[in-house]
This record gives sequence, structure tokens and C-alpha cells, in this order.
Amino acid sequence: MVNREALEAIRAGLRELADPARSAGAQAYMKSAMPSLGARVPEVRQLAVAAVARYPFGSAGQLRESVLELWRTAEFREERYAAIDLTGGKLVASDLNMLPVYEEIIRQGAWWDFADGVAGRICALLQAHRAEMSAVILRWSSDPDFWVRRASITAQLKAKADTDTELLGRVIEANLPDSEFFIRKAIGWALREYAKTAPDWVAAFVAAHEDRISPLSRREALKNLAK
Repeated sequence: MVNREALEAIRAGLRELADPARSAGAQAYMKSAMPSLGARVPEVRQLAVAAVARYPFGSAGQLRESVLELWRTAEFREERYAAIDLTGGKLVASDLNMLPVYEEIIRQGAWWDFADGVAGRICALLQAHRAEMSAVILRWSSDPDFWVRRASITAQLKAKADTDTELLGRVIEANLPDSEFFIRKAIGWALREYAKTAPDWVAAFVAAHEDRISPLSRREALKNLAK
């Protein structure tokens, strides 16, 4: 099932994009035990798109298997970025079978670049499968793994007017007591993004939770409103 040609094209292309002068700094910046090639993220994305264009996936199932193969066998962080980039096409945009893939990326990646990298994919699944995905996101909002909880908060970053405010409010409220920086930052980020669409809702939400919301989350949420 794995699209070997596409994966080999990606690996070969990444080797060509490697920048030893940037690799150590990139690894240090991400605080990663996994080595970095030093390739720039936009270049990795372009490489993945080109590989798919040259070696198209025959089915959604083949894409899923290929993404997991690249993710699980990755030796460099950029290979995992490329695995995420492979999921950006229409072939699996509304495919619920991708959910376990994204969850594996969040749990095993356990860092903001990976968790945030699939946030838009989860948002697309939510728009396509409201009932099923709402239940998943609510469950994630109380998961022991804070990266999964973060994903529940960032799941509607791109939803704009299609944001389910009840769901957004519930996942944020479930995490207001958390002192973890990445949770507090995500709360502020989610509210700040939705403030571009519904500033009054965000202002009212922050005011209603004034005694519970962290200063970081509050500051991020109201940043654009203050302007």
C-alpha cells in the first residue's frame, strides 16, 4: 500500500535541501532529540507537493499508510514535517479514517510544531463531521496528555464564522485551571483568532471568566481588541 516512489523522492529531496549550517540551530530551537537537516519549512512543503504531483496516491488508504510509514521511520524532523504535509490534499480532507493518524502525530510528536501542524486538518474533519468530531474534541479536552488537550483548543483556529462557540467555550473552560504554558498560550491563541470574527463574543467570554483565565491567556485573547 505504501507509495514508495513518493517517499523516496521526499527523502532524496530532503537530503538535497539539507543545510548543515542551520541544522544544529534548528534542532536546538525545537529542543529536539531528533536531528534536523536544517531544511526550511516552506521548502519541505514544496517538496512534498512536488512528490505527490509526480507520484500520485492511488487511494486515501495508500496515503494514510504512506504518511504513517514516513512518520514512524523518520530519522530527521523534516521527514515528519513532510509526512504532515502529505495530508494537506483533498484526497483525505474529510476522511475520518485520518483521525487516528493525527492523534498518533500529536501524542508521539509531543511538541508544538507537530500538534499545531495537524490543527487545520482536525478543523476540516470537524466541519465535515460535526457530531462525531465534536464528541472527540470534547473527550480530548480532558485527556491526560496536555498536547492532546492543546489540540482540542486549537481545533477551530481556522473555522472563523463556522466556529462552534459552545464547543470552543467548553474545551477552554475544561483547561482554564491548567498552569501549563502551552495550554495557556493555546487558549489565548484560539480566542485571539476567533476575535477576528466575533470580537464581542470573545470579550464577553474573557469577562465572564476573569477570575479563572490566566494573565497570559487573557493578554493573548484581547491583543487585537485592544488595538
